[in-house]
Amino acid sequence: MPRCERAAPARVNAIVSFQNVSYRIGNRTLLDGLSFELHAGETLVLLGRSGSGKTTALKMVNDLLRPTSGQVLVDGIPTIEWDPIRLRRHIGYVIQDVGLFPHFTIADNVGLVPRLEGWDRSAVRERAFALLAQVGLPPEQYAGRYPRELSGGQRQRVGVARALVADPPLLLFDEPFGALDPVTRLELQRQFLVLRRQFSKTALFVTHDVREALILGSRIGLLHNGRLDTLTTPADFLHAATPEARAFLACLDVKSEA
Repeated sequence: MPRCERAAPARVNAIVSFQNVSYRIGNRTLLDGLSFELHAGETLVLLGRSGSGKTTALKMVNDLLRPTSGQVLVDGIPTIEWDPIRLRRHIGYVIQDVGLFPHFTIADNVGLVPRLEGWDRSAVRERAFALLAQVGLPPEQYAGRYPRELSGGQRQRVGVARALVADPPLLLFDEPFGALDPVTRLELQRQFLVLRRQFSKTALFVTHDVREALILGSRIGLLHNGRLDTLTTPADFLHAATPEARAFLACLDVKSEA
C-alpha cells in the first residue's frame, strides 16, 4: 500500500497521529483541533467526562468515524487511505459490552480473526487456548462454553483474548471495565498491566475514571469539550493546574474521604 506524502510530519515511532482533527455533526462540534501522537509501546489513556469526545477520537483510529477536517494516521498512513477491513484486522478492539457472538463457543469467539485470516485450524485452536490461559480462563474449563455461561468479568477477559489473538500491533480499549463491580474491575486492571508487559503492545485506552487512568496510563490525555486540555504523565497529572484536571483530581479526594 503506497504511503502518502502528507504523512511525513508524523514521528517515525508514532503508531497513531492525530493532526488538527475536528469532527462535527450539524452545528455540534465533538472534536475541535485535536492533535497528539501515540508512540510505540505506550498506553495513552484518553480521560474525560461523558461527551468530551474521547470515544469519538478512539473510533477514528479504526475508521468507524472520519474527521470533518484534519487527519488521523495509523503507521504513517491516513486512515482514509487504508482498506477498512485491513485496518481493523491490524487493530485489537475491546469495548464495554464485549460484543461476543452468542452462538459461538468461547474458543470460536477468540479465534475469529485468525480464521478469517486463513490460519490453519490447529494453529487457531492452539493460539486461542494459549490466550484463554493467559487471561485467566483455563481452556479446558472455558473453551467450549458460550458467552451466556460466563460472568461479565469473564466475558471481558474473553474480549481481551480476542483482541490479542492475531497479535495486532495496536489495541483500542473503549471503557472496557466500566460496567464491572469494583473488585473485578481492579483484577482486570492489574491483569491488563501484566499483559502489557508480556506483549509489549501499544494501546489507546478510553475511560472516565481518573483512578483507572493513573493506574494504566503511560500518559494521560484529558479531553474537555472536544479539545485536549492536558497531556502528560500520570505523575505530572497529579499536579496539573487546569480547572478540568483539578475537577478530576478532586474525585480522588472525595473517594478517599468516603
